[in-house]
Amino acid sequence: MKIAQVAPLYEPVPPRLYGGTERVVSYITEELVRRGHEITLFASGDSRTKAELVSVIPSSIRLNHHGPDPYAYHYLQLTEVSAQADVFDIIHCHLEYLGFPFSRFCGTPSLHTLHGRLDLPYWAPMMESFPDVSLVSISNSQRRPLAGVDVHWMDTVYHGLPDYCFKLYPEKGKYLAYYSRMSQEKRPDLAIEAAKRTGIPLKMAGKIGAEDLDYFTREIRPKLDDPLIEYIGEIGDKERTELLGNAMALLFPIEWPEPFGLVMIEAMANGTPVIARPFGAVPEVVEEGVTGLIADGVDGLVEAVGMIDRIDRQRCYLRARERFSVKAMVDRYEKVYLTLTGEGV
Repeated sequence: MKIAQVAPLYEPVPPRLYGGTERVVSYITEELVRRGHEITLFASGDSRTKAELVSVIPSSIRLNHHGPDPYAYHYLQLTEVSAQADVFDIIHCHLEYLGFPFSRFCGTPSLHTLHGRLDLPYWAPMMESFPDVSLVSISNSQRRPLAGVDVHWMDTVYHGLPDYCFKLYPEKGKYLAYYSRMSQEKRPDLAIEAAKRTGIPLKMAGKIGAEDLDYFTREIRPKLDDPLIEYIGEIGDKERTELLGNAMALLFPIEWPEPFGLVMIEAMANGTPVIARPFGAVPEVVEEGVTGLIADGVDGLVEAVGMIDRIDRQRCYLRARERFSVKAMVDRYEKVYLTLTGEGV
């Protein structure tokens, strides 16, 4: 098949540092190429891919400061996709709602994977205006805010990782890990409090966005003076694997409707269990007692840390390979593609 993959322009594909959606787009793209499909990736010019790369901007937006209006570049990108639409059998867009109007007037079948939260007030009227758009969710819980809206869901497709991401670290680490945005909804303060209560060191890594800087400065930076707490900053793939693989557990103390939580399966892929609060997709991703523990509040997190030895790291690793491989992810996407093109009927 001739397939267009349309990625956000905020980070390169794959990202050098932070960037979950762009990372997943890269995994999908490279696996489709490996399977023999003809793939065109619409992404920033600093992306790396075996597909044909089409760019309307030389480098990604976030770290290269391309001005105050990122939507302008995405509209240029979608205009370019539309100009080439007849070349493709299917267009797979990862730009949330931005691509909806373009796909409505495009003769080529289009699929939109929604990567973000859907509980914000504009989503219901958005979907009421575009009930014909073909969508994939990344978890079943992601769909719940739109339960009363007529939405054309094609499937739920969990994220998956390529083989090189699976590397078992069999030994229990001596520290806890936190790897997420330093934002209030991710609750890094709870990770710090749990680490202090257990007396176990906590290594923290993650992006501080402009919108989160006040929160980080006010709530998190003063807590970094404790010798148990180490903030590393934004890190790349190799450093992330080492951070997660050598950890006793990943703390994922979120307090928002997490659509999926890619870092959870990245930790599991190293055999590192996850201790997470029961929000969003967490109960779908974490198998209690197998790949992690689900707990709430600082008391619950502390108790879970004390029970983490019950999780067998090899079993965690094997279960992650079974459930969250790039093969499983792309198998499902291929079925959706075939359905949309009429070949899977």
